[in-house]
Amino acid sequence: MVMEGLGKSLRNVLGRLGKASVVDDELVKELCKDLQRALLEADVNVKLVLEVTNNVKERALNEPPEAGRSMKDHVTRIIYDELVRLVNNGEGLQLKPQTIMMVGLYGQGKTTTTGKLALYFSKKGLSVGLIGADVYRPAALDQLKQLGAKVGVDVYGEPGQSDAPGIVQRGMEHFKNKQIVIIDTSGRHALEDDLIEEIRKIAEVAKPQERILVLDSQVGQQAGPQAEAFHNAVGVTGVILTKMDGTSKGGGAISAIQKTNARIVFLGVGEHIRDLEAFDAKRFISRLLGMGDLSALVELASQEIDDQEAMEEVARHMMSGRFNLNDMYYQMTAMSKIGTLEKIMNLIPGVSSVSDQVDYEATQKRLGVFKVIMDSMTSAEKDDPSIIKSKRIDRIADGAGVTPHDVRELLKQYNQSSKMMKSVGKDRKMRKQFMKQMGGVDLDSLKELQGSE
Repeated sequence: MVMEGLGKSLRNVLGRLGKASVVDDELVKELCKDLQRALLEADVNVKLVLEVTNNVKERALNEPPEAGRSMKDHVTRIIYDELVRLVNNGEGLQLKPQTIMMVGLYGQGKTTTTGKLALYFSKKGLSVGLIGADVYRPAALDQLKQLGAKVGVDVYGEPGQSDAPGIVQRGMEHFKNKQIVIIDTSGRHALEDDLIEEIRKIAEVAKPQERILVLDSQVGQQAGPQAEAFHNAVGVTGVILTKMDGTSKGGGAISAIQKTNARIVFLGVGEHIRDLEAFDAKRFISRLLGMGDLSALVELASQEIDDQEAMEEVARHMMSGRFNLNDMYYQMTAMSKIGTLEKIMNLIPGVSSVSDQVDYEATQKRLGVFKVIMDSMTSAEKDDPSIIKSKRIDRIADGAGVTPHDVRELLKQYNQSSKMMKSVGKDRKMRKQFMKQMGGVDLDSLKELQGSE
């Protein structure tokens, strides 16, 4: 989940707005106080908090809503806009030949993130070379080589050598034909003069186009001073926030990007080598506010799921209301490939607001049981679940090693999902919005459905 504590607090602010019978000056002022409290509790710098909330108050009290937009929607949009502005500081890393220098303290996830970044560029078709210049942590080069082997990228290092700038210089020569060269530098448990001097010398040798600060999103108020020190040393151009899948407050990281005037370029959202997500301010804030991010879900699914035709078939059934157990089974299988249930659900609009009430571990286990039950069904039963009556339920339960109650629970879940899909299919506005958020994945395949209206 993304900045769980901050997200929950911000959703409470919007929840209060949604429940209000009227939006007046007094409510706007109270909402701004709640917004201040949420940001301060998340370790966002006081000056930034005042700037954001003053802008919200000024705009909400003086800026008229657009034609056809309610005052509630207008204020919600203003809060969204100001939070986007807070974290939006430029575009991500460009897909072009370049040298990237990674900096950061120990424990921030720098070496792991270097491997993730190598995978990102190699999947985009660029040749990548990694240079191991962390000469103080004994296992750093071995870790980098393991990551390089996992993602199919070459690693240059000189075991036992302590001249980091020299290693980088020779590594640059070694990888002169690579399009992307990423340098993993040394860290420390605290900022020290010799660390700063070393990364300055490496920057002089490598002349990197990008100098990326890797920052643990849980670091809190220390993030600002850390970022400022690295920025003064090498001129930080971008920030990668790690451990964004945890329950971090995360506001310190927001303060850090303001200190460096650098943009966030990626988020580390898990331990898997693929768990690196290109940062998009609008999508990020949408998820914080519980508005979801279906486009990110589709992007994630397209990376992990090979059978695009099957995906489109499921989407057709969802939009037309012809949703059966085969579709439900495919969804469950696809979800298990994409990631944990919690990770997926936080990308779906409206779900984040109730995510803290969900027992994800129990739900994940139940989905596993459901898949076993469906494996015990015939093709005809999965195509038309309405034929599954008492005798069939007993047979399916025996075959799956579960109770008839478990089978009925699955059918109950299916019926609820089917009703929801039918409501989406019948609602033209909702269907168009859904397909737009899906990134246009299945618009062509829906022409037949739309043509029948």
